[in-house]
Amino acid sequence: MSAATLTLLGTGTSQGVPVVGCTCPVCRSDDPHDQRLRTAALLRARSGSALLVDCGPDARAQMLAAGVMDLDAVLITHEHNDHIIGLDDLRPFVFKRRAPFRIYAEPRVQASIRQRFAYAFAERPYPGAPRFELVAVTPGQMLQVGDLPPVELLRVQHGELPILGLRVGDTAYLTDVKTLPAETTDRLAGLGQLFLSALHHQEHHSHLSLGGALELAGRLGARQTTLIHMSHLMGFHADVDAQLPGGVRLGFDGLHVSVTA
Repeated sequence: MSAATLTLLGTGTSQGVPVVGCTCPVCRSDDPHDQRLRTAALLRARSGSALLVDCGPDARAQMLAAGVMDLDAVLITHEHNDHIIGLDDLRPFVFKRRAPFRIYAEPRVQASIRQRFAYAFAERPYPGAPRFELVAVTPGQMLQVGDLPPVELLRVQHGELPILGLRVGDTAYLTDVKTLPAETTDRLAGLGQLFLSALHHQEHHSHLSLGGALELAGRLGARQTTLIHMSHLMGFHADVDAQLPGGVRLGFDGLHVSVTA
């Protein structure tokens, strides 16, 4: 039974695709699948309850494209700019609800939010400023957001930086992955769907390459693996997608799937 939908709002890396000033063939492609906003996702229940996963610099455009009319909360996986800097775009939901907007994040990430968006926590905020409610979370925790099925938080290693992934029912969403601790691998058994980052073809100090992502996907054994967080160096969507093994595909902005709990 479908409990929710997951929509990929963006599938690009920190610079997006096309990259500003780049004239490579991928950046000049007119295939919509080669045009990638910064990576983020939306979990939405049939009732309308919705959780945004990460909020980067393309947040406004992404929510307009997805027809997002309201949100219950946002989960921030980590504090890097391409996952956090669009939080100011949540102001319409603050105004609509006349209440601070809830942000789930680890304590370290909360400190970064307070620093970068100090005006959202000021004792005397200027008119029109957003207000945020920070809620601390930890790996292993189960989040209950509105009528969404429970969201299990998982530990992921982004190089040396510990960040968050998540599992909802049969679906796991893991961005900015380099390695997974054993306890997370154990929690990823029996997946129907896996969303997994794959930066490009070369080895990288804090991201999985395509080869590394395929190796990890093979070990986890999800029925369907969809790759996300890809740079222009990955190549043309159509070319790379056609060469992937069965059960693996490249994600693209706007892809949405059913999540079974």
